[in-house]
Amino acid sequence: MKRVYNFNPGPATLPLEVLQEAQAEFLNFDNSGMSVLEISHRAKPYEKIHNQAKADILELMGLGEDYEVLFIQGGASLQFAMIPLNFATKENPGSYALSGTFSSNAYKEAEILGVGEIAASTKNENFCRVPTQAELKISKNAAYFHICNNNTIYGTEYHYVPETGGVPLFADMSSDMLSRPWDFKKFDLIYAGVQKNLGPAGVVIVVAKKSLIEKSLETLPTMLRYDTFYKKNSLYNTPPAFSIYMVGKVVKWIKNCGGLAEMAKRNSKKAEILYAVIDDSNGFYRGHAEKGSRSFMNVTFRLPNEDLEKKFVAQALENNLSGVKGHRSVGGMRASIYNAMTLEGVETLADFMKNFCRQNS
Repeated sequence: MKRVYNFNPGPATLPLEVLQEAQAEFLNFDNSGMSVLEISHRAKPYEKIHNQAKADILELMGLGEDYEVLFIQGGASLQFAMIPLNFATKENPGSYALSGTFSSNAYKEAEILGVGEIAASTKNENFCRVPTQAELKISKNAAYFHICNNNTIYGTEYHYVPETGGVPLFADMSSDMLSRPWDFKKFDLIYAGVQKNLGPAGVVIVVAKKSLIEKSLETLPTMLRYDTFYKKNSLYNTPPAFSIYMVGKVVKWIKNCGGLAEMAKRNSKKAEILYAVIDDSNGFYRGHAEKGSRSFMNVTFRLPNEDLEKKFVAQALENNLSGVKGHRSVGGMRASIYNAMTLEGVETLADFMKNFCRQNS
């Protein structure tokens, strides 16, 4: 069996132990005589999967019964619209910090609805950093303040929890969810497409205060209302059962590894290794993100010219290093080193980078 080191930004690498466990029970889940893909979402075996995943997520985040976990389809892109539809009005608009493509896309949905405003933006710096606390201009009448916690394309990440002056704090954590401890109680709503750090594509996790989501506008279509998912335990319609099953396994894997503190320790070490190679290359590698905003999940960098970048990608793949090409918005390289990326994989990439630099400087 040949497996590469998968640095793709999403869908992304998953823990090998989780894949092997799913493989072992794929044809006969829990002695049911059926694959988990075939079990009814109304059956007891699936109900156990569903509820255990929710409980484990809340446990890892240190949240209590005042928070709820929802499983929703449509990707984070649907959340960009659901959030302003459910919470914002012209009198109380959503306030957005623009730090990359996805926070900008979220704002655009609110703008289309006429209920969005910009609190801060680093667009004129090509999103090389996240806004500072001092730059945030949040209206007192804002319905919420929205950030994208980690910017996959640009390789930047918040390293502080914004103070909002009492305005509810919403965060897109699609690419760094459960990668390190946060004071999650400071957030009113968090959402994450799981395909970057927690599972296969197909489901979005929404973790929010019950008091926030238990009431939605009755004028909204049923499947665009958060209370539809809340009141029916995310089982109003057939959920993406296999994706939720895999999320449950990944979350359990995180717990067994030592929880978020251990994930933070591992992820910090992996990031330090790659950033050290960039910083020690005498300018051969140039990081896109400012040092104070560097992501622990997505390491972005350029080479001296595009020909060398194409050569880097080709030779990396020859060395079983897959998915290192950067997004077209930034160019260059991007190494996504989510929870499941091993230290061995990062060290292999770092050694390749050093050798490539020596051979092409």
